Amino acid sequence: MVSEPSLLVALQHRNFRLLWLGTFISMAGSMMRTAAILWHVSLLVPEGKKALALGGVGLVRVVPIVVCSLFAGVAADAFDRRRLLLVTNAVMLVLSSSLALLTLTGMSSLPAVYTLAALSGAAATFDNPARNAFFPTLVPREHLPNAISLNSILFQAASVLGPTIAGLVIANHSVGLVYAIDAVSFLVLIASLLALRDVPERASSARSPLSLRAAWEGVVFVFTRPLIRSSMLLDFFATFFASATALLPIFAQDVLHVGAHGYGLLSSAAAAGAVVTSLFMVRFVDRIEQRGKVLIAAATMYGLVTIAFGLSRVFWLSFACLFLSGAADMVSTVLRNVLRQLATPDEMRGRMTSVNMMFFMGGPQLGELEAGLVAQALGPGLSVVSGGVGCVLAVLFIGWRTPSLVQYRKE
Repeated sequence: MVSEPSLLVALQHRNFRLLWLGTFISMAGSMMRTAAILWHVSLLVPEGKKALALGGVGLVRVVPIVVCSLFAGVAADAFDRRRLLLVTNAVMLVLSSSLALLTLTGMSSLPAVYTLAALSGAAATFDNPARNAFFPTLVPREHLPNAISLNSILFQAASVLGPTIAGLVIANHSVGLVYAIDAVSFLVLIASLLALRDVPERASSARSPLSLRAAWEGVVFVFTRPLIRSSMLLDFFATFFASATALLPIFAQDVLHVGAHGYGLLSSAAAAGAVVTSLFMVRFVDRIEQRGKVLIAAATMYGLVTIAFGLSRVFWLSFACLFLSGAADMVSTVLRNVLRQLATPDEMRGRMTSVNMMFFMGGPQLGELEAGLVAQALGPGLSVVSGGVGCVLAVLFIGWRTPSLVQYRKE
């Protein structure tokens, strides 16, 4: 009788384990910084301009994605990916240290926070394709779905831990200390990358040239494959319409009246739901046969619980709605990532990820801007509710227009 594979089988590979652990610590620090920036911005502007200023955070983050993402994917396929990761994380270390220094010395301002957030976004734009193209080379193909699930757990667990710690640190110390902790977390990831041994060398023939043509090849690859294209569109529209993250400081301060501690809990609620769900996904992802239908159902649920969050005026009900949104998003995320990684050859992974980054990072950031503008005009509750409705309609439309996605099954 063949024994069932370990739930942590991908972590048996030393290099993947080192990268996974280092990335977890660094990601937790980055999530602390993300939550702290939103809180920080809400304190730097007058009461009546909070929503607009918080929406501006999404704008300054999305600009580097639009400008840099295609070239970031080409760089990930053209250069040594580990070296590229060392460079990008060293840059982010310097930027987080600068943000900490300015804040702790009382020299921070809204333009300074916006500028450093934008520069960090640019560095992350180059980091993400390199990392997502690098980790599949550290495990055998048969362990790739498990590695993808573990990476999803990493991201969501960091999303729980980071904002929770950020809320505690802000409440008991200062925003500047959060930025300092984030800077230290990059040192851990850099040490993990330096500790990797016997990393497979990519042949020069497997590397793309650094050119506009190579970038265009990535775009063509994605948009000529209906499953990959529709999964990215699903990601973009769901997160664009149902992004309530930027408004959480307003909900914590003015709607639910729970302060910094409550803000930390709300910021981590979706990730907590995702972590719990990811434990099931690690075991059952290979058993899901009708992956397309489950994907559409999960994305629809994400929009529905977002509507419920916008209507809630009770803290624990709001927390529960965010928790369920994270659970639904985790199911959708894992299935989308498995689909893309298995359908993409190694020499295209960086460029595929960079195009995908415009969707999965651009959607939430533009969604934050949209949410801020609507909240400024109509109030935070109506902004979130209308976004949830838009998410549900977009998901159903994409499913209707792409039958192959709905019918997608396990290979």
